[in-house]
Amino acid sequence: MSGLVTWWDDHQVPLYLAAILAGGLLGLVAPAAAPTLEHGISPVLALLLFATFLGVPLTEVGRGFRDTHFLGAIGGVNFVLIPLAAYGLSRFVADEQGLTLGVLLVLLTPCIDYVIVFTSLAGGARARLLAAAPLLMLAQMLMLPVYLLLFAGPETLGVVEVAPFVEALLLLIVAPLTAAGAVQVLARNHRTGRVVEGVMARAMVPLMATLAVVIGSQVAAVGSRAVELARLVPLYAAFVVVAVAVAVGVIAGRIAHLDVPGTRAVVFSGVTRNSLVVLPLALALPGSLDIAPLAVVTQAMVELVAMVIMIRLVPHLVPMRR
Repeated sequence: MSGLVTWWDDHQVPLYLAAILAGGLLGLVAPAAAPTLEHGISPVLALLLFATFLGVPLTEVGRGFRDTHFLGAIGGVNFVLIPLAAYGLSRFVADEQGLTLGVLLVLLTPCIDYVIVFTSLAGGARARLLAAAPLLMLAQMLMLPVYLLLFAGPETLGVVEVAPFVEALLLLIVAPLTAAGAVQVLARNHRTGRVVEGVMARAMVPLMATLAVVIGSQVAAVGSRAVELARLVPLYAAFVVVAVAVAVGVIAGRIAHLDVPGTRAVVFSGVTRNSLVVLPLALALPGSLDIAPLAVVTQAMVELVAMVIMIRLVPHLVPMRR
C-alpha cells in the first residue's frame, strides 16, 4: 500500500488531468448521470476538506487570524484589484446579459473551499488561508451586491441570496473543520484518531481526483451551448494570468512583504473562484438568463485545469528564498 501511495504522490498532476478528462468523457457519454454526479459534489468536497483540515494543526489556524499582513494582502487582492479585472473582462460579453451576469457572479467571489487543498499542494500557507476563509465568505456576501450594482445595474440585486453562502460556510468549512479538530484531539490519546489521520493523509490524491465529478455533472449542459460559451474560455484564461500577476507582483511581492508560503496562498486565492457556491445563485435566475449558470460552470472547468498547472507553476514563480 505504501508503494501505491508513493506512486500517486509522485504522479499527482497527470492523475488529476486524467481524472478531469475521465469526468468530461463520462458526462458526454452518459449525460443522464449528471444529476447523480451533481448531488455528489458537496459530499466529495466536504470529505476532501476534512482530509485537508486534518493535516493542519489547529494552533496554526489560530496564529493565522493574527497575521494582519496576510489578511490585508488577501483582502486587497480579492476585493480591490480582482473586481477591477472582473469588470474589465465582463465588458467583452456585455452584449449578452446572461453571460455578463454569470461572469461577474463567479469572478467577484473568492473561493473558500478547495483553494486550501491546491494551496497546500503547492507549498502555500494553508493554515493562514483556512483562517481567512470565514472572513472571505463574509466579505463576499457583503460586497457582491455592491459590485453587481456598480457593474451590472440595480436590476441585478434581486438575484443575490444569502442562503447558498451560509450553507456553504456550514457544510464546507464549519462541519469538516469541527470534525478534523475532534479527530486531532482524539489522536492525542487514542490510536483510533491516529489511524484516521493516517488514512486521510494517504487518501488526499484519490480524493482530489474525485473533483472530476464537477466536470462530469456539467459538461453535457455546457456542450449543448458550446458555441455561445466558447467566447468565455479565453476570458477565464486571461483572468488566471492577470490574477497571478497581480498577486505575485503587486500585493504579495511588493506591498505586503509576505513570506513565500503566504505569497503562494495569496496567488491561489486570487485565481480560485467560488463557483460551487455561486452556482445556486445562477441557477435561481429567470429562464431568460439560463446561460448564466453555464457561464459559472465553464469557469469552474477552466479553473480546475489551471489549478493542476499551477501546482507546478507557482513554486517556480514564487521560489523558496535561500
